[in-house]
Formats: sequence, structure tokens, C-alpha cells
Amino acid sequence: MADLPSLSDRLAAYRAEVERRVRADPTCGRDHAAFVSAFTDSLVRQAFADARAAYPNPNPSAAERVSLVALGGYGRGEMAPFSDIDLMFLTPTPRTPWCEQVIEATLYALWDAKLKIGQAIRTIPELLHLAREDMTVRTAMLESRLVDGDAALFDDARTRFRDEIVAGSAAEFVSAKLAERDARHEKFGDSRYLVEPNVKNGKGALRDLQTLLWVGRYVRDVRISAELVDAGLLTPTEFARFDRAERFYWSVRFLLHLATGRAEERMSFAHQRELAAALNYADRPGKSSVERFMHMYFLQARSVGDLTGQFLAQLDEQLGDKGRRFALPTFLRRPRRLGGFVISRGRLALPHDRFLREDPRRLLALFALAAREKLEIHPSAMRAATRDARLVEQVRDDPQANALFLDVLTTREHPELVLRWMNEANVFGRFVPDFRRVVAQMQFDMYHHYTVDEHTIRAVGLLAAIERGELGDDHPLATALFRQIGSRRVLYVAVLLHDIAKGRKGDHSVLGEQVARELCPRFGLDPGETDTVAWLVRHHLLLSHTAFKRDPADPKTIDDFVALVQSPERLRLLLILTVVDIRAVGPGVWTEWKRKLIRTLYDLAEERLRLGHKQRGRAEEIALRQGQLSRALGWAEAPAKAHARRLPDSYWLAEPPEIALDNARQIVAAEAVPGPLDPSVRVEPGTEAATRVTVYTADRPGLFFRIAAALAAAGAEIVDARIHTTRDGMALDNLLVHDRQGQVYGDRRRRQRLARAVTAALGSGPPPDLPEVAPSAFEVAPSITIAEGASRRFTVVEVQAADRPGLVAALARAIFEQQVAIHSAHIATFGERAVDVFYLASETGRKLTAEEIARLRPALLTAASQPRQDAAAA
Repeated sequence: MADLPSLSDRLAAYRAEVERRVRADPTCGRDHAAFVSAFTDSLVRQAFADARAAYPNPNPSAAERVSLVALGGYGRGEMAPFSDIDLMFLTPTPRTPWCEQVIEATLYALWDAKLKIGQAIRTIPELLHLAREDMTVRTAMLESRLVDGDAALFDDARTRFRDEIVAGSAAEFVSAKLAERDARHEKFGDSRYLVEPNVKNGKGALRDLQTLLWVGRYVRDVRISAELVDAGLLTPTEFARFDRAERFYWSVRFLLHLATGRAEERMSFAHQRELAAALNYADRPGKSSVERFMHMYFLQARSVGDLTGQFLAQLDEQLGDKGRRFALPTFLRRPRRLGGFVISRGRLALPHDRFLREDPRRLLALFALAAREKLEIHPSAMRAATRDARLVEQVRDDPQANALFLDVLTTREHPELVLRWMNEANVFGRFVPDFRRVVAQMQFDMYHHYTVDEHTIRAVGLLAAIERGELGDDHPLATALFRQIGSRRVLYVAVLLHDIAKGRKGDHSVLGEQVARELCPRFGLDPGETDTVAWLVRHHLLLSHTAFKRDPADPKTIDDFVALVQSPERLRLLLILTVVDIRAVGPGVWTEWKRKLIRTLYDLAEERLRLGHKQRGRAEEIALRQGQLSRALGWAEAPAKAHARRLPDSYWLAEPPEIALDNARQIVAAEAVPGPLDPSVRVEPGTEAATRVTVYTADRPGLFFRIAAALAAAGAEIVDARIHTTRDGMALDNLLVHDRQGQVYGDRRRRQRLARAVTAALGSGPPPDLPEVAPSAFEVAPSITIAEGASRRFTVVEVQAADRPGLVAALARAIFEQQVAIHSAHIATFGERAVDVFYLASETGRKLTAEEIARLRPALLTAASQPRQDAAAA
């Protein structure tokens, strides 16, 4: 057997040496990967040699032979620090006792050294049978390498594999690898521009490069990536890009493994700063070191996507039958009007290599024709467009060129696909330099899932899907409003430009308005359309910010919003722009709760803009709602009036009729119980947007803090709160909550536990401790904004801070300790950033004085900055 301590000691020394080498030169990841593979060879050979020494066999029979074979990345000679060691033990016949003893001893030695081993024991017939059935086995054999043992046996297996499996099956293998690639992309996020990418398996990442090499090996017997040039599958320039991307990815992957201490492939926010620092990226004006590092990552991912297209095009040309595509579907429809372009195997191509150079407008015509005729662009044409992209700068001010660009942008049939092609060919950024500034630009936060250019292109695609009516179930209002807007191209251009100034110094909305006023006339928009686009870009966050941060029951909220919007057409356009902007941020960002808030604000503003005033005055509206409630409950006049008198006017305006009805039933039920009134807590299912928690109890100072602390301790997150006090001193609070996954509490038992937690917190004991806070990769400087003009009756305080469990409760405690009353709370979260808005009044019911604000501000800053684990008695 192997000397196990010696093997383990060597492993510890090797890992220290790996870290030393990486610190000395972190940019040589591929060299480090070769070093890890070579050292692994020495460990495996030592274990194998010790096993054979433990079971000596001086005269082995023909059946007593073993080939020790490396597979996968280990076979390729490239390993990350915590990669698995994939081994195959090849034997001539089903295992003889000696072979089994040697194999078992080898594996035990490696396992005892705490190495992660993937092993298989095969005969040649077994191997060939599995390779016929399983593309994974076939791929592993492509990269197989003899580490130790019987060379003749391994050579025989390799020869038979090429002759019996590989020969004549190139189309089958390529199709399988492309299908496998597509499935992998879908699993790990089907975009090259995810802000937490998977460096191994993501789209445009290391595995995509390896797939090209696998195909080259299978089809052209390529041994190393440089031979892809000799095989005619990549040009020397393209191989240089391949090599640069591969070196970059290996450096990143190596550092990621060492940073996490495990085989981690997802580049989370928690490690991006560390990787950027290790690779010597520094801050620059307007862009942090981590943003510069991730910008480089996304440029490499885009390069890999382009290389894949060129590689497959060359493979197609070499191996495809005349008029048909190799291992891919062929579309034979031939459009009539091609403007000099040609069709090659169902794809849009160039008649000759100088075609785009002869007239740079053809760079835009290529994509406009592809959009109009729903054609894929031939990779050779994409290669020419990428090469000649700079020439499009000559026709930026040409009306025909701008009309062609607008044709691509405003096509109803999947404009995002063609815009993405334009972007990857660099034609988009060359034609619209302001867009080029946001290409591959990330924002280092948890809210935005994509780079700015990818977010924008996705938003345009969502807009087209709404116009086609495909999102009617998800967005019925936006779908209906699209049919009412006056200029569809205004909306498409506004979506294109809404984030065009991200990453610049200053407010990107204000700067974006300036960009819009410069670009819109160039695109061919008239002065009226230009004004509308500029206004939409300037105010593209107005609807969402008002809906999420302000109280729609406060008349001043609607007054201020309508004063900015001014017209029903702007309101319609802004609603649709807001929907696609939020939806394009990433999966799961659009929620039913956000839909409800936006729809409520839209309806109130639309009524005001359409009629010029509220349909009913304040007194009329209150009387109407009180009458509806009385009729729904079948109350006589006296109890109806008594209930109406108990509740302030603000209650009847704030609460929808269905909630007022539930509240009335809860009050009646609570007061029907003889004896002292116990707190009444109800948790309603909340099937649409959020779960409602209603508390009816005697009012007391710090009540909202106790409720918020109980909800936080139970894992619930408050998204909205409306707090009412009856004229006889009772509190009636309606809170809307989600669980920590942003979902409603659909399970009855979970709702009951929530109700018990709140009821317990309303007793005489100390309130619950706030949850412990885990460290975050993000730094959000807390800030307090006093919006004096946002309400006529209340002081509106906006707190921005790093989101954490219990934040609302901590802020509520600070407010309570300053002897300030909360009228309502509106909670919004944008990734790691929480924006919590409170409508506050003094104990006398008036707006806060300057002195009260001066005391409250530092208290809120402290609560937002420093999580407090102790809970002061309230």
C-alpha cells in the first residue's frame, strides 16, 4: 500500500505551492492549471505504484493488465485547485483478482488523502458500448490520456474508439454537443450578461470554448486548440481571441476556487471585489475596480459567442452538403427583395467580401433585412460586419441609415434578437456611440441581473411582446394601453434610451434626457416626438418611485404626480415603459405586489387627468364607502353611524372596501367577547399580492415596533403598513407582508404561526429580539431624506439603507423612542438596497417641527447603520 502520510503531506505542500504561484502571478491561470494536473499525475502514479508493490505480480497473464487513464479536464491536462480527478481503469477482461486488488488499493490511497475521485472500471468492449449510447462518455474519451500502466491496452482502446465510434458520426456528435450546450445555457442562465455569471458553465464561458475544441477533435482530430487554425475552423486572429478568453477564464476560475476553498464556479458578488483586486484592477473615474473587471469578463463572453458562430460557419462550409447546413436545420424560404444580399443555406449572406465596404449603409441594411424577413445572418456576414463595423460611423447622420436603424428597433417580430446581433458585431455601438458606453457595463448590486446593454435590449424585446399581445395574461393593462398610444416609435426609442446615460457622473435620468434630445432628431423623430421621448427618459422612474414610496391615499401624492405627467398620453407611455423596465431587470423582480401598486397609482392619476378633478370630493367618497360597508353588513343606522364615527376620515380613504369590510367583522368579533378586550390578530391568505396581517388592540406607544419586531423574528418582511387609531383609543393596523422568498403565506399553518408570534409580542413582556444580520458583499451608505412637500398633513421621511431582516423594526423602534407617531409605512427593496418611507406626525397629530426632525434624523441613521440585537422594552 502507499505511504499514506507521505501522500497527504505531499498534497498539503502542493496546495501551499499552488497558492504561492497564484500570488506571484495571478494572470497565468492556464499555466497553474497545467501545474495542478502534472502534480496530480505524480500523486496518482505514486498511489498506483504503491498498489502494485503491495500486490507484486512478476509474471502477469494477458488478462492481468491495467491501464490508468485520465479523463475530462484531467485528461486534457488542465485542472482547477478543487477539480475532481476523473480516472478510468482499463482492463482486457472482466476484472481478475489481481486487477481488482490493485485498483482497490489505488483508490483507497487517493480517498484516504482526501482527494475527490471520479472513477470507472471498463473493458474495451464495455467502453465502446457505453460510448455508442452516451455522448458524455464519448466526450471524455476524446480527452483521455494514459497516466500509468499498460500502454498497449490503452492504444488499442483509442484506435478502436476512433474507428468504431468516431468514424462517420460527426453530424451526430456535433448536434448532440450543441443541444447539450443549449441545455446548459438554460440551466445556468441563458445570457452572457448575468451579473453573477458561472465562469465554467455559463453562456460564453469556459465550457463553450471547450465545446469548440471537442468538436474540432472529433471532426478534425485536433489535439490542441492552436490546431483549430490548421484545420481551417478559426483564423489566426480568431484563435488569438480564443486564446485570450481561455487564459482570462482560467485565471478567474483558479482565483475563485482558492477564494472559496472549494470547486465554486459561480462568480458571486461576495467574491467579485476580491477577484478584481487579485487581478490588479483599479478604480477609475465613474467606474469601480469590480465594474472594470466584470466589464472585461463580459467582453470575453461576447467574444466567445462570436467565435462560436464563426467556428460553426467554417464547419458548415467544410462538411455541409450543397445547399444544406451541417448538423443544423436548413431554412429554404427565399425572400424576393434582397437589396444585393444573397441567401446561403437559408441564411442572409454577402455576395462578396467587399460588399459592406462599398456602401457602409449596408451594415444597417443587413440587420434591417434580417429583421424584416425573419432571416438568420450567415456567420461569414457577421464576421464581415464585425470587421467593417467602424465604417458605419461615416453614415451616422445619413437619413437612410437612421431609417434602417429605426426599422430594426421598431420591428414587432423579436427586435431583441437582431439588436443583439448588431451589438455583438459592434455595429450598434459604432452607430450609436452613447450606447457603446453602456456595452458590457454592469452595476455592482443585487437588483440588476444583467449588464446595461443587455437589460436595454431585453426591455425592447418585452415591449415588442406586449405589442404582439403575447403578455396579455401577465400585463393586461399595458397590452390594452399599447393599442391606444399615438406613436409606437416614441415608445420604442424611449425604451432604448431610458438607461443610455448609466455609469456617467450625475443623474442618469437627467443626462439621458440630454442624450435623447440629441439623438431623436437624428433618428428622424419630429420635435413633438423628441420632446415626449426626452420627457419619458427624464421621468422613467417617476411612476415606480411614486407607487412604491408614496401613499396613494394622500391627496398630495396624486397632485404632485399628475402635475408632472400632465397628459393621458404620457401616462399611458410611462406605464408601459415602467412595466418593461422592471420586467427586464431580471427574473422574479416583477411581482404581483408591484403590479397592484402601479395599477392603483395609474387608475387614480388617469381619473384626475381625464376629468380634471377627482370624480367625487373627499366627503362624498367617505360617505359612499361608509354606506357600502353598512349595506354589505346589513347594519341598522345606529351601529353603522357609531362605527363610522370611531374611525378617522383618512381610514375610509386609505382602505379599499373589501379590507374595510374584513376590518369591521374583526372589530365586531373581538368586542363580542365578554371581559377585557384581548388583542385581535388575523392573518389573511393574500392570494394576489401579499399576505395581510391585521391587528386590533388598545393603542399604546411603540405598538408598531412590537408588531414589526415580531414579524421580523418570524421571518416575515413588511412591504406596506397602514396604521389607524380610532377616536376611542384603539389601534387598527393593516400590514402587508411577504416571506423571505418574497412569496405570500399560502399555507394555513404558517399563517397561524405568524398570528401567534404577533399576539405574543403584544403582551407585557419585552419585544422579540431582532434577527442576526449576516455580512454583506455590498456597502450601502445609509441616508435620511425629509420630503417636506410630499404631504400636507404628515412629515414624509425616506430612509435608504442596506436591506436586512428586522430593518423596519429597527427603524420603528427609533421612531418610537423619539415619541413620534407612524401613520403609514411603505417598504421597497431594490436588491441589497432598502428604501423605507414613513408618514410621521407628532404626538399632537401635526407635522414634525424642525427640532423634532433634528432629533429623529441621527436616531434613524443609527438604526439604519448598526443592527441592534438587544430589544429595549416598549
